Amino acid sequence: MIKGLAITPPMLGRISIGRVVEKNGKRLPEKDDQFTITSQIQNKEGWIKHPLDEQLRVNVPNQKLRTIPVRMIFNDPDLNLRAEYTMFDRQTGRPVCIGNGETCQRRTQQGIEKLPCPSPDICPLAQGGNCKPYGRLHVNLDESDEFGTFIFRTAGFNSIRTLAARLSYYHAASNGLLSCLPLQLTLRGKSTTQSYRQPVYYVDLTLKDGISLNEAIVMAKQIDEQSKQAGFYQEALDHIARQGFANAQFEMDGEEGLEVVEEFYSDEQQQPKSNETNAFDIQQELKGAVTALN
Repeated sequence: MIKGLAITPPMLGRISIGRVVEKNGKRLPEKDDQFTITSQIQNKEGWIKHPLDEQLRVNVPNQKLRTIPVRMIFNDPDLNLRAEYTMFDRQTGRPVCIGNGETCQRRTQQGIEKLPCPSPDICPLAQGGNCKPYGRLHVNLDESDEFGTFIFRTAGFNSIRTLAARLSYYHAASNGLLSCLPLQLTLRGKSTTQSYRQPVYYVDLTLKDGISLNEAIVMAKQIDEQSKQAGFYQEALDHIARQGFANAQFEMDGEEGLEVVEEFYSDEQQQPKSNETNAFDIQQELKGAVTALN
């Protein structure tokens, strides 16, 4: 395996609850109240929708896609959801510092150093909104490709906190059979004083509609037993994935970083203080507010 290259799950497309639009010559994030599933190809209007997007909307009221059936590829919650405090170079998109609240890896003149990570609230380097939470949830939507994933990326505490809790709870409740559970992504809305009582949206992970937890666990045990009889080795898959993520000091590359900078790290000083932009005010979210891209 080539060292220094993070081996991440093969990506087939993206899941988003917003998009980047051009306004007055600037590219700014715009909130949405539904999911959109896109391919990895862009045109001048933005990311081209994946065929699954239309398929999932067929029987949806008003064609508002607010639930997506998903399957986790790994049993380990931390392999499905990758989340850290991250600071990007806004010109190159390269990660400069990545930490977990205890330790971080930071590019310095001496190379990449391991340093304490006090969290963005009190880290001197993070002041001014330079460091954000950054999460990536890998899910499988297409059963014809068992290891292909669609990625949901977020810089919002609400989604990261909720997804992390759900994954760990379902993992514990099913005795580690997370990859066998029938799950769905669910879009939820809430309003707060920080959002001026306007609804903002975050992503939750729930059991598929109409299935109780006990029923889901029974189904998971059956799927796990059938897989083992077929010779499938989930523990080895998780082990190899863990090695792949750790094969590089920084999991993200500059190309992904540039997309993140554009999508989540807009220049707030150039944005008017309106309800529309409040949903994407990542700076305020780090101070305790809520954004729509979480």
